[in-house]
Amino acid sequence: MSANSKNITYPYQVDRRGRTSTAEREDHIRQLVEQVLFTSPGERVNRPEFGSGLRQLVFAPNSDLLAQTSEVTTQAALQQWLGDRITVSEVGVEREEATIKVTVRYLINETQEEVVESFER
Repeated sequence: MSANSKNITYPYQVDRRGRTSTAEREDHIRQLVEQVLFTSPGERVNRPEFGSGLRQLVFAPNSDLLAQTSEVTTQAALQQWLGDRITVSEVGVEREEATIKVTVRYLINETQEEVVESFER
């Protein structure tokens, strides 16, 4: 993929010209990370194992062990689905009542740029 290539945005959108909206590489990768984080396994018909299962944390009892386990499983899911595009170095998961905050530190493989992104749902 070249540095100037464009990628379809997530969620899917149409631009003001009526064409499929696109995103630059860094934005697209962020969108891909968000898809993995907040898609539950079984949610996608043709890829039932896709996702991380993080949304289930909202209903789970809060504990340090659960937080550590979710960080490891989330990092594994990101590496499984996006390992060709990024290398994940750290995942932090915080849960507060009905909100999940995830911080991901990763390296974009193509550019070797380190990125830290936070996601909240």
